[in-house]
Amino acid sequence: MKKLFTLCACLASFFSLQAQNFNDYFEDKTLRTDYIFTGDAQKQEVYLDELSCLPHWAGRRHHLNELPLAGNGEITMKDKASGEVIYRTSFSSLFQEWLGEEEATRLKKGFENSFLLPFPKKETIVTVDLKNARHEVCASLTHEIRPDDILIHQRGTARITPHRYMHQSGSVEDCIDVAILAEGYTEAEMDIFYRDAAATCEALFAHAPFDKLKDRFNIVAVASPSADSGVSIPLKNEWKSTAVSSHFSTFYSDRYLTTSRVKSIHNWLAGIPYEHIIILANTDTYGGGGIYNSYTLTTAHHPMFKPVVVHEFGHSFGGLADEYFYSDAPSPLYPYDIEPWEPNISTLVDFESKWKDMVPTGTPVPTPVKASPDEIFTSVGVYEGAGYTSKGIYRPATECRMKINEAPVFCPVCQRALERLILFYTEK
Repeated sequence: MKKLFTLCACLASFFSLQAQNFNDYFEDKTLRTDYIFTGDAQKQEVYLDELSCLPHWAGRRHHLNELPLAGNGEITMKDKASGEVIYRTSFSSLFQEWLGEEEATRLKKGFENSFLLPFPKKETIVTVDLKNARHEVCASLTHEIRPDDILIHQRGTARITPHRYMHQSGSVEDCIDVAILAEGYTEAEMDIFYRDAAATCEALFAHAPFDKLKDRFNIVAVASPSADSGVSIPLKNEWKSTAVSSHFSTFYSDRYLTTSRVKSIHNWLAGIPYEHIIILANTDTYGGGGIYNSYTLTTAHHPMFKPVVVHEFGHSFGGLADEYFYSDAPSPLYPYDIEPWEPNISTLVDFESKWKDMVPTGTPVPTPVKASPDEIFTSVGVYEGAGYTSKGIYRPATECRMKINEAPVFCPVCQRALERLILFYTEK
């Protein structure tokens, strides 16, 4: 009888969580939380910067207390009165990437980070956790949210940035809303930006699974003007005044194009429904970057623009890892005794949680690379070399959009991971 009672209680709890109603806890508004992540390789801290209220909520209204992916960080919202978890989300950050750089061993720095949460009806407790490469919490901040706090900045009700929908499938509630932001385009160059945004949509929807799930996306182009045309290239001593202050040579890597001015990104988007962000840089210099649940930023006028923007969106939207490698040395991001959270690479520590079910019986490990054009992108195996190192980390296919620009498709494992995420966001 006791076992039956326990089972019934667990089932009741399960169905209660599944039936959690968005309208019971949240307004149809967004709470933007701005933080500063600070520290060095030895110690990290999280500080609250500012709270803002935006007029619409574009995020999911179901699976509220579930994580889409583990990420390198996590935000948890709890109802203050009951202690119930009412929303969770995950992320990665440029700060956490920087912690693996040599500079972080001798210098303390701070990085802006902004996150979108549903606006609570009642007082809530928000906890932000940063995790290290071993998936251990290394920094944490817990703070209260009072919905009636007069210092919550009201944004997005006036001076909304001009914008145009490139693709609109349905309501904000039903679709995944992606904003494409202009970077390094002057007012006079906005027609070029809109053409580049249209090309971005064309590139994205040319790839599975986005092609067959196209009707689950809205994509809006946001014409944020820059004083200067182009973006900053420190290697050439070229510094421009642009909408979000992006630049190449992030972490002194020539092709790494990012911005640390994250609040600027979100300020331009205030008042426009959005969940995910693509930033197009008005330059023909090769480069880009993508950070999970933060942003994609990529050059718009290089010949490889289309494959690169899709690759970087694989990072920022899908949480996919890089499948390429360039060294035998272990990567500080992926210890060999820890299973990466990214769905498309594995150390084989917990391969059952990855794509083991897609590997044909009898496939050797490591799997010999394929040479046949019919198999190079589609034959699923356990191919050694991924996550920046050639040893001890494995990828699902010989080639993939997450490995080389010349790959015409995501591999089957990446496609499945992306489809699962799209369904998580759009299906009740």
